[in-house]
Amino acid sequence: MNEPPSLPSRDEMLAALLGKDSRYDGVFLAGVRTTGIFCRPACGARKPRPENVEFFADASAALHAGYRPCRRCRPLDRAGAPPAWVSGLLAQVERDPERRLRAADLRVLGVHPARAARWFKAHYGLTFQGWHRARRVGRALRCLREGGGVGRAADRGGYESESGLREAFVKLFGAPPTRVPGRPLLAARWLATPLGPMLAIACDAGVCLLEFVERRALAAQIATLRRRVPGVVVPGDHPHLRALEAQLADWFAGRRATLDVPVHAPGTDFQRAVWQELRRIPAGETRSYAQVARAIGRPSALRAVARANGDNRMALLIPCHRVIGSDGSLTGYGGGVWRKEWLLAHERRMAESGGRAATLRAC
Repeated sequence: MNEPPSLPSRDEMLAALLGKDSRYDGVFLAGVRTTGIFCRPACGARKPRPENVEFFADASAALHAGYRPCRRCRPLDRAGAPPAWVSGLLAQVERDPERRLRAADLRVLGVHPARAARWFKAHYGLTFQGWHRARRVGRALRCLREGGGVGRAADRGGYESESGLREAFVKLFGAPPTRVPGRPLLAARWLATPLGPMLAIACDAGVCLLEFVERRALAAQIATLRRRVPGVVVPGDHPHLRALEAQLADWFAGRRATLDVPVHAPGTDFQRAVWQELRRIPAGETRSYAQVARAIGRPSALRAVARANGDNRMALLIPCHRVIGSDGSLTGYGGGVWRKEWLLAHERRMAESGGRAATLRAC
């Protein structure tokens, strides 16, 4: 089984960072909240106060958390400086992080899209489009992590203007991170989990989105949410979010077998039928797409079931990770196959240790 990326203890990482210990290069990256930059452990820059540091297993996690790479230690460059064409692309993104560079734009810059995808994947662990998407989404999520205090975040960080932060937030969530008179509020919160940070959004009807922030389809899921649930997303508190955070902590720790916070998941009749069936799968068990299709009375609708599974905006709460291929393969998972494997193993361990395998409450 592929375990989630493991890191040394925080004390070990902090000691390595403060001691500029090069032996830890490649083991973790350090993000500095006051500058919005992430560095190698051995970076020669002035070291931050311990309370302003958080650690990441890889560049993808740091980018999605809203950090940009340090220009001094160049944490993305594992084998010296990148080629000039790569440096040019990185500079282009930093000049206008919110502009999407599509295949045609790359060709205008003299870069073949396939070459960019291969190089970035081999050296940074993400395709160029994945790297760029992480940069865009991370800037907006950084506003969320700051509780909406974008002015304070910009002042402390120094590298992002307040208008830039607000623009990033608006592009992802549809409105500034402040109250909009006359519109219902959807409260959003950044949740830390052992499998990486998650974004949770709730309204009075229930939790309406829970996703890993690294998920490629996160922006599309938020766009769909905005169409189906009226209101404006703002960083804030909500009883459903507080309950969700507490339940997730107990669930990941193995102290709780089920998650039963209210869920609000509007969709088509077919999507709702699939999602309801997913919630009937007991923890610790799996079903194939064909079994789900038969259970909802649509035995030939395998592709449609797979699409509805992928359209699920409720990781863990609507357990699409419990659906596998007919041959027993794990198949795809929006949060990554390694997370799917971890989640299924975790649920089996809880079931074997006597945890209740109860179904989740229907949508």
